[in-house]
Amino acid sequence: MTEHFTLVGHGGRLGRVDLNAAGGYAKPAGTLRSRVAYAAAHVVPVAWGDNTPGQPAQIDWDATLGFRRAVYSWGLGVADAMDTAQRNMGLDAAAVRELISRSAEVAREEGGSVVVGVNTDHIDEHSISLDAVIDAYKEQLHFTEEQGAGPVLMASRHLARIATSATDYLRVYGAVLQSATSPVVLHWLGTAFDPELAGYFGGADWETASQTLVRIIEENPGKVSGVKMSLLNAESEVAVRERLPEGVRMYTGDDFNYVGLIGGADVPAATQPKAGPAATRTHSDALLGAFAAITPVASAAIQALDAGDPDEYLRILGPTEELSRQVFAAPTFYYKTGVAFLAWLNGHQPAFQMVGGLHSARSIPHLSRIVELANAANALEDPSLAAARWSDYLRLNGVDA
Repeated sequence: MTEHFTLVGHGGRLGRVDLNAAGGYAKPAGTLRSRVAYAAAHVVPVAWGDNTPGQPAQIDWDATLGFRRAVYSWGLGVADAMDTAQRNMGLDAAAVRELISRSAEVAREEGGSVVVGVNTDHIDEHSISLDAVIDAYKEQLHFTEEQGAGPVLMASRHLARIATSATDYLRVYGAVLQSATSPVVLHWLGTAFDPELAGYFGGADWETASQTLVRIIEENPGKVSGVKMSLLNAESEVAVRERLPEGVRMYTGDDFNYVGLIGGADVPAATQPKAGPAATRTHSDALLGAFAAITPVASAAIQALDAGDPDEYLRILGPTEELSRQVFAAPTFYYKTGVAFLAWLNGHQPAFQMVGGLHSARSIPHLSRIVELANAANALEDPSLAAARWSDYLRLNGVDA
């Protein structure tokens, strides 16, 4: 058995780190109680398929859906067909529809909770009218509802291009929400994840934009079940969280600061993001790409909160935040590469490949640091397998491991 990982630094400098044991985490006996948590899942390509840039995605459905079954077995829900699944970065419209349909079916089989992305990205035209944006959103929304999945209204590039004011966002979201047959989650995706979404919700700064977001929710009572914030800014999330109407959840999408945001008032004050003096919302729930990379660890941490042990929550989940910051390092929109890389190391896919050839988006030193931090955070499900696969990958790339 390999007893160490070979590490590769910038400039080709080699090092070694001892192999840690697996975390030994136990799957929950039932539903996680103290937090609602979704792992935003990725897709696995057919290893021999033509998944080169610009080609339609050829998906390995056994591995892709098997990963979702694994997430459910740890008590988490699945957030599917979202940016982690390479929406607008390799996953074409036909593949999106099939993914939603298949994922919803697996959720029913496993008794799990699934929410899926609803967007306007099946429209090929670069610029369309506001009415066309509404129609495009409704088309995907109604398809999602027909499949039995919960909708997440993703930020639309089409809307970002055509909207000239907050009024345009209020109009579009109002029309779409009124057509929904059940409450939806709104997704606020920051420019670190997608630079084309600058000025979304009609504001160049989060304070202004958040006023529009909250107004959308207030003007459509009963239509919004939650908000997923992905700005990588804990202050903005806490500020919006405190303004949400009763019954609307805050799902953190902050892959840099999730430990304190999820822990909230249950964890020591030093780890909590700053809240207002009259804060009534004590924590965020979770809808995170990071949780797809560390599912067993995330489950074990929330189980600790369920057991009333916030210190154990911090001990388990705290070390993963540095790993997540590496996975989501700038340019942040390439974080999907790290998620797929860890899935491969952990045995959830047969090859380190991605649709659109995106597995080439990160360097060997970047991936090496992921290996080092995943090992330190006990995020490797089978450390021996991970070490063997990493060693093979290095040799394939001309590094003597």
